[in-house]
Amino acid sequence: MKIVIMAGGYATRLWPITKTKAKPLLPVGKKKIVDYIYDKVVNFGFPIVLSTNKRFEEDFRKWAKGKDVEIIVEDSTKEEEKPGAVKALSDIARTLDDELLVLAGDNLFSFSLDGFMEYYRGRQAVVTALYDVGDYELAKRYGVAELNGERILKFHEKPEKPPSTLVGIGIYALTKEATRLLVEYGESEEKRDNLGDFLSWLCSRVEVYGYRFENGNWYDVGNPDSYLEAFRFYIQHSVADDIQIDRTSKIIEPVVIEEGCQIKGRCLIGPYVYMGKECIIENSDISDSVIFDEVVLKKVKMWRSIIDERCEIRNLELNSSIIGGHAKIQRGE
Repeated sequence: MKIVIMAGGYATRLWPITKTKAKPLLPVGKKKIVDYIYDKVVNFGFPIVLSTNKRFEEDFRKWAKGKDVEIIVEDSTKEEEKPGAVKALSDIARTLDDELLVLAGDNLFSFSLDGFMEYYRGRQAVVTALYDVGDYELAKRYGVAELNGERILKFHEKPEKPPSTLVGIGIYALTKEATRLLVEYGESEEKRDNLGDFLSWLCSRVEVYGYRFENGNWYDVGNPDSYLEAFRFYIQHSVADDIQIDRTSKIIEPVVIEEGCQIKGRCLIGPYVYMGKECIIENSDISDSVIFDEVVLKKVKMWRSIIDERCEIRNLELNSSIIGGHAKIQRGE
């Protein structure tokens, strides 16, 4: 078996942050999203490949240093050039010709994959992971499974009337036969972007089963709210040794504050704050927010917001905002 982590998307729903950063490389606590996925599969001992695009190739190669993972790069630099997730995976499958464990690179889940793999070995058939979102309105946002017992009859992509509340969460175990069918599908004129479409096509040819994950949490990091929710769940308190913090400032755990930060004047930082390297925060209140490297905030009140690197913001209140990199925003004194 080979393990494939799919990380070739451009995450347009998280722009402008993800114009310069791959979504799987966004911080969630001290780790990045893809770190949690890698940690779930590395102990299986199978070869791991990660599929990305040319725009973020070097970022992933830097991430992969010291890890047992091969980087495969698809020929695209922007959303309009992307071949689609299914085509990218089928191109990889053609070279591997093996059983595949496929995982979406922006998936965050707290449960172990051991039970999923045992179920796959017992069935010796295609298995995909399912999660019960518990609400039919919420299920409309996802690929929803139609089942007969444990066998999946079809996937319905963002249906108006979901047949269940069990949604696919981007984890697939494919037999060798299914891998060969994936290559066939990728060469056809069928839909190439969504793996759920391939699974529906596959259901009419081989047996496909759903494995329900229970007693855990799953986050589809598709928009700013879900990203911040995942951040809240995974954060573990960590403050670099070299930060400078004035006596009149206070930190409320948990937060992650990276190296070289300065916290000046009367600040209230936390809870649930990520602060990247070399930030300067002065007379500001920040909670439930992510701030990337080299950001300057002076007299700012911020809640549930994301600020990209090298921004400078003064005299402003931010609520549920996203600010792209290198922005300079100032309201009058």
